[in-house]
Amino acid sequence: MTESTSAPDQRDYRDTVFLPKTDFPMKAGLPQKEPLILAKWIEGNLEGQIRESRKGRDQFILHDGPPYANGDMHIGHALNHILKDMVVRTQTLKGKDSPYVPGWDCHGLPIEWKVEEQYRKKKLNKDEVPVEEFRAECRAYAQHWVDTQREQLKRLGIGGDWDHPYLTMDYEAEATIVHELLKFAANDMLYRGAKPVMWSPVEKTALAEAEVEYEDIVSTQIDVAFEIVESKSPAIQALLDKGHLKTFAVIWTTTPWTIPVNQALAYGPEVNYVLIPDGGTANTYLVAEPLAAEFIKRCGDEYRGLYSLHESEWQVVKGAELAGTIARHPMHALGGFFARPRPFLAGDFVTTDSGTGLVHMSPDHGEDDFDLCKANGLDPVFAVEGDGKYRADWGWLGGQGSVINPKFNAPDGPICTDLREAGALLAASADYKHSYPHSWRSKAKVIYRCTPQWFVPMDKVMTHIEPKTPREKRWENEGGAINPHEEDLCDAPTLRQAAMQAIDDTRFVPAKGRNRIGSMVEGRPDWVLSRQRAWGVPITLFVDRKTGHYLNDPVVNDRIVAAVKAGGVDAWNDARAQEYLGDQYDAANYERIVDILDVWFDSGCTHVFVLESGRWPALVRHDGGTHSADLYLEGSDQHRGWFQSSLLESCGTRGQAPYKAVLTHGFTMDSKGFKQSKSLGNTTDPVKVMETNGADIIRLWALSVDFTEDHRIGDEILKGVADQYRKLRNTFRYLLGALDGFSEEERVTDVAAMPELERYMLSLLADLDAKMHRAVDDFDFNGYTRLLADFCNEDLSAFYFDIRKDVLYCDLGPAAPLGTDTRRAYRSVLDILFHALVRYATPVLVFTAEEVWGTRYPGAGSVHLLEWPTLPALEHDKGLILRNTELRELRSKVTEAIEPLRRDKIVRSSLEAEVTMNDLETILRDLDPAHLAETFISGTVHLVPGHEAITIRPTENHKCGRCWRHLPEVTEDGSLCNRCETVLDA
Repeated sequence: MTESTSAPDQRDYRDTVFLPKTDFPMKAGLPQKEPLILAKWIEGNLEGQIRESRKGRDQFILHDGPPYANGDMHIGHALNHILKDMVVRTQTLKGKDSPYVPGWDCHGLPIEWKVEEQYRKKKLNKDEVPVEEFRAECRAYAQHWVDTQREQLKRLGIGGDWDHPYLTMDYEAEATIVHELLKFAANDMLYRGAKPVMWSPVEKTALAEAEVEYEDIVSTQIDVAFEIVESKSPAIQALLDKGHLKTFAVIWTTTPWTIPVNQALAYGPEVNYVLIPDGGTANTYLVAEPLAAEFIKRCGDEYRGLYSLHESEWQVVKGAELAGTIARHPMHALGGFFARPRPFLAGDFVTTDSGTGLVHMSPDHGEDDFDLCKANGLDPVFAVEGDGKYRADWGWLGGQGSVINPKFNAPDGPICTDLREAGALLAASADYKHSYPHSWRSKAKVIYRCTPQWFVPMDKVMTHIEPKTPREKRWENEGGAINPHEEDLCDAPTLRQAAMQAIDDTRFVPAKGRNRIGSMVEGRPDWVLSRQRAWGVPITLFVDRKTGHYLNDPVVNDRIVAAVKAGGVDAWNDARAQEYLGDQYDAANYERIVDILDVWFDSGCTHVFVLESGRWPALVRHDGGTHSADLYLEGSDQHRGWFQSSLLESCGTRGQAPYKAVLTHGFTMDSKGFKQSKSLGNTTDPVKVMETNGADIIRLWALSVDFTEDHRIGDEILKGVADQYRKLRNTFRYLLGALDGFSEEERVTDVAAMPELERYMLSLLADLDAKMHRAVDDFDFNGYTRLLADFCNEDLSAFYFDIRKDVLYCDLGPAAPLGTDTRRAYRSVLDILFHALVRYATPVLVFTAEEVWGTRYPGAGSVHLLEWPTLPALEHDKGLILRNTELRELRSKVTEAIEPLRRDKIVRSSLEAEVTMNDLETILRDLDPAHLAETFISGTVHLVPGHEAITIRPTENHKCGRCWRHLPEVTEDGSLCNRCETVLDA
């Protein structure tokens, strides 16, 4: 029925038709309704009900990666937790026991830095406060944000054991982390060494790679001359023999502050160098031949004498000839460290991409520098302090800095000024733009700084790990490549080998994640564990002051673990040192390490105290299987963060990954594709979106985007999502209204006896069900959501519901109290659709699905206790599907042909349009015109042999006063058609 009026002299039959009724409103009102639904879940302990309903079932365990307890939930948190919730709810829907225990990372610099900021605002010095008091403030700060984020995530509809989250600052967790550290120590997988590490002078601590981000900056670039005093190169020695001439090796750097710590120069043995004479000063300069022109250009007019000879007259020196060459530091006159010879060392890392082809070596401040110098007996000197200043006793610029200060490094700064006065500064300009590492917390520049730190070796054989038997392993989803690492595992593996093997054994979604984390692990340096901070789990080691070896006594270790379990990290202090050491050792002979652990080690241990402790019974594997989680799910940046630290921790102690599969998502950008930033004002606050639109809108957005890549959000995007939500809501509203009064007596159970359209829709539903199953297995959640939305919009609202509304409204009356057979079949299918769709929608629209279910079944309990729908058995009929697919295409053509007449008001509705078409269409051979008219929602359909195109004309038939169809048997407008007379028994 498409009209709402009748002529004044006609009987009004509206009281004889079925009008859908439901209390489910079109207007959602989510911001008001969702909190009420959430309160009902909490009051009824829905989480406990779900756990009880799935007790003893097959398990699927997603282990929650801990976000920092620092600040409100942002859109990245929201996306991440919605995806996790989707995993848990879809697995639960499939009947599995899939508990979710949320957690938070509570230690480390993010929290400590915020507490320090509060101190600075009060003009207080953190170092003047007792460390226990400071840690207590950090603990309180973390707890505040745990509580805040917990409520925000609950409001988002994330289900889980919110009353018992895991916190890395819980005493039991801290004790577990200590215990895991001591496992590494007991297995001789810890060492103390001085290596350059990423260091934040502002935060005064070492940083992990995952704590560093790169930003473009503009630095001072300088060319510095080191006078050569000795060489085995005939060409250079000939110049030196002249006595009155000076020959200089030229280095180029963008970190002038490293010159005061220079100890050597590196050259490329395969590089061709040239000696360029300066006609103005009679000096000669050694640089790489491919870079000579750029070097001269940088030197400018002040050294225009460098142009005195043509390039063809420059003397060429093979890099290999520089072996044994000695230079002296530009500040050699200061004596001491600066007066030592600066040897030339062959470095395979030297390139001719930029600079001069000669690299100044500072083993304190570069990995290549450190390795090359160490191999040649040159050790770090630790000249730069933790705050970025040169130590007070340093011979040049002692007590000055900070070394990351642009003014300190500027062309007119103290370093360049002194080099210029020494005659060593050939060029200096503050115009070199490049990418540079920064701390992602303080946003300040970091440096490589060599300090004594604690490391886990990547390439030491782990004799405590059982070797794996080599075997071929093929990956069907990645081209069937043979695992390249298994041949290395005949003997006990190194940590790197074990980790690479574990990566091969893990499923990655998307698959490219395997290569990403694999390349990182394959090339990563030793894992630096120590941090020079206060808020964290201590490195609970005693080091023998004479031997430098750490104490490895199981009894002592057990005492330490027990103390931390009872009193937390404050238990590690000088006052209790002798207590832990017992009568066997004298505390005076041991150094108690005061560094704390890298916070990534903390989070890398979460699999131990969450999955293995038994504190959460739902997480205990009742099948006796491995304690590995079925899935880890985080942002793609965690390939170098939590995924990797968890992998290394687990492989170092257990020889395997703590996960079976890893799913990663991209970052949420603004609507234009730019990174979200508070300073740019382009952020989307999920809390505000929930207050205005509701949590289900954010959930629908998160599950509609391709989260495996970077994706976008913004006001216009959310408006589109809200429109998609309204369509889904209206589908459920239609189902609820159309099923009003539906009873078992009315149900048609024999599917084979149903009309073809109903059987076709059940076939589409079965196909949808299979695809939804596959999407869950593939973690293809935007595919899952799109399938649901498309089915509701295209297959139901625009097709099935539209065709059958006449049957729904008019096939019920005194002579057919349960409806006609077609109507009964239709409502039976609607009931099947309702039970399937509400279940499919439950993981996506958690609040709306509950509202839908409660509207139809007010006392039936939560929709979230239901399992995957069981559909009626249906024999696959390929012909039926093809025939109706073609019919739908034909229907679209007919609708398109009618539209111009509607637009020109030649017909008011499609019911007034008569359709003429060729009866030779394959699809039309077995269908009668009445069925076609019903499908097209048109007037009479005429099938004419040889008719070339679909033509439309206004009908001449009269309109039924009840169903408003224009049919030949209706004698005058307002009288009844045969169907309506039969139903009404008129």
